[in-house]
Amino acid sequence: MSHRPDTADYRALFLNDAPMMDMRAPTEFLRGAFPHAHSLPLMSDEERAQVGTCYKQQGQEAAIELGHQLVSGETKERRLARWCEFAREHPQGYLYCFRGGLRSQTVQQWLREQGIDYPLVQGGYKAMRRFLLEELDRAVARSDIVLISGKTGTGKTRVISRLKRSIDLEGLANHRGSTFGQLPQPQPSQIDFENALSIALMKMLAAGERRVYLEDEGRLIGRLCLPDVLRERMERAPMLVVEQSLEQRVDIVVEDYVLDLGRRYGALHSADGAQLHSAKLQDDLARIRKRLGGERYQRISALMEEAFQLQWREGDLSLHREWVAFLLEKYYDPMYEYQLSQRAGEQLYRGDREAVIARAGRDS
Repeated sequence: MSHRPDTADYRALFLNDAPMMDMRAPTEFLRGAFPHAHSLPLMSDEERAQVGTCYKQQGQEAAIELGHQLVSGETKERRLARWCEFAREHPQGYLYCFRGGLRSQTVQQWLREQGIDYPLVQGGYKAMRRFLLEELDRAVARSDIVLISGKTGTGKTRVISRLKRSIDLEGLANHRGSTFGQLPQPQPSQIDFENALSIALMKMLAAGERRVYLEDEGRLIGRLCLPDVLRERMERAPMLVVEQSLEQRVDIVVEDYVLDLGRRYGALHSADGAQLHSAKLQDDLARIRKRLGGERYQRISALMEEAFQLQWREGDLSLHREWVAFLLEKYYDPMYEYQLSQRAGEQLYRGDREAVIARAGRDS
């Protein structure tokens, strides 16, 4: 493998989707990593904890010695084989640990002993994370952000997916944004979400695109917070407002939350998927019980249960359409009108999905 130098060019790493192997312990990786990083730790969580205790009690030299004892023999051979395999499969990749220090240097040296000269990222995870946070501030300041706004069910995410200069915040957050928007697969960590968002903005600006279309979101997407710098900018950003009839909006919500979400639960949980899907929507409804009021909550909950029974028996979605329409008109629409009144940004245009897409295209 030809020699490549260690790097501190974090921008190039992220713009080029450079594959990276992360030498940190598994819990460190789960707390936050990067889109093209792979967890190939030098030490397990338990081993790292032992070394940390030794460091506090006996100092660095004793901790290093213990680390070498723990990662030796068959354990070392197993892990070294995985690092070698990664390096051969990703000849343009890099390795890193938390600060670009002992862990990554140790693995780099062991790889050299196998005839593999593999570069590391100087400063490690900590320096790359700091770079992405600073880059997020810079990118938001440089971007010309326009929001795709509209009531629940107007298909804002569908508009975003068809606009070339857009970033799908809900896609990055793996959540559909509403009370009912949790998907069967878990959301990423807050750090992973922020990292992915920073990289997406960086790539857009690097391609010469300053105009960025984002879906109008609140402070939270599921359990993930929009970074303050972006949220504050979105509060005063101009908007293209999508307008669709109530019937069309019901179509969208039934497709996304009844049919598509049902398919996802079925794919993951087989025969139990339908019941889990129904229970999930009932749990979501219960979370807004106070705001709905007890009587309306009971009415919608009973209608939702009846709707699932009818769907399972006959494939009939008509009762789903009833509870969806009720929630849109009585709960979501008033909330949207209030939130829209709080926005400082100018409404540049109002129209249906196709018209908004066409207008965005003319602004290109």
